[in-house]
Amino acid sequence: MKILFLTHYYPPEGNAPASRVSALAERWAAAGHEVTVLTGVPNVPDGVIYSGYRNRWKQIEVINGVRVVRVWTFIAPNKGTVRRIANFISYMFSAAWHGLWLKRPEVMIATSPQFFCGWAGVLLHWFRRIPFTLEIRDIWPESMSAVDAGLPRPLLKIIGIMEKIMYRSADHIVTVGQGYVDKLIERNVFQGKISIVMNGVDSKLFYPRKADERLLAEYALTGKFVCSYIGTIGMACGLKTALDAADILKQRQRNDIAIVLVGDGAQREALQKEAAARHLNNVIFTGRRPKTEIPLWVASSNVNLVHLKKTDLFTTVMPSKIFESAGCARPILMGVDGFAKDLVMEAGAGIPMGPENVQEMVDALEKLAADPELCRRLGENAYRNIASKYTRDTQAQDYLKILEHMKK
Repeated sequence: MKILFLTHYYPPEGNAPASRVSALAERWAAAGHEVTVLTGVPNVPDGVIYSGYRNRWKQIEVINGVRVVRVWTFIAPNKGTVRRIANFISYMFSAAWHGLWLKRPEVMIATSPQFFCGWAGVLLHWFRRIPFTLEIRDIWPESMSAVDAGLPRPLLKIIGIMEKIMYRSADHIVTVGQGYVDKLIERNVFQGKISIVMNGVDSKLFYPRKADERLLAEYALTGKFVCSYIGTIGMACGLKTALDAADILKQRQRNDIAIVLVGDGAQREALQKEAAARHLNNVIFTGRRPKTEIPLWVASSNVNLVHLKKTDLFTTVMPSKIFESAGCARPILMGVDGFAKDLVMEAGAGIPMGPENVQEMVDALEKLAADPELCRRLGENAYRNIASKYTRDTQAQDYLKILEHMKK
């Protein structure tokens, strides 16, 4: 098949959307399919273009068998509202324009986040009648309201109308779990045009291994119980909860427990300043780290934190952090309600805490720190009941069946 994949993010960017899309695209290419990715120049999260790239009108490269077409966008850091929306909209128009002149694919996928990437797919579908799969990883405009993005109500209303048109325009919709299916059905999307393709772990990167002692020593973490949040530190994450938990642990003189925030994003600078002002020396900020280092952090943590703000919308999500922690056979501190929490609890893979519930986070960390055998057992359950069942390989195969059916 000739597959066109529209995505706002792609490696060398290392966030979850970029990793997911590249994992699928590279597997399809290795299986003999002709895969083209239409994306922008790498710049996430700081809005600074990566070394070796320029924000040109169009540039083409091949990465691991995938043809990557990078188009011009308005560059903006991963914070603020107006500039980010300008970035999203510029990608929509730029991707749609360049997509008009690409060799005609047999199927096309456009993925959220971001919303306007989905709309680039709508425009190409209208103009070229390419069979169109819309991948939903975010519900707009509800997700903007959930993180208090500050969008004016008239704009949210317009986006709501665009959302309905986008769903109607797609030939098929792929999403990550039943929570999203329920939300789509609420919006009068026909259930028969929705498929679930679960998240999965890339077992080539995330697998059981010992902690990296050199990495721990570099951050003065040797001998400590390490709880890590690894990923984008954005508005949705609610990580002030981690600072408040660290404050209580400090007051209790639990110097043996450290909280590590690995990554960058719109909230990292503010959180780091607050931690410094509160003298929370038990909270470590690493900043953005190379993608190759991320599996080492997952495996070097005694428990991995999965956390989002307390809002009904986030009960539908299925964070990729769950699968990465499970792949390394590490327990999960689960601060997300809904379908994702059910998956982790039914697998016996972690300990729950209420989203933004500081006391429950503190209690869970003290419980795990006091019981290495419990940590080991939860980690083994995570690997056996999650990582072995949900992999990038099975994800790519399931997705391909949907695309093959659309092609007919």
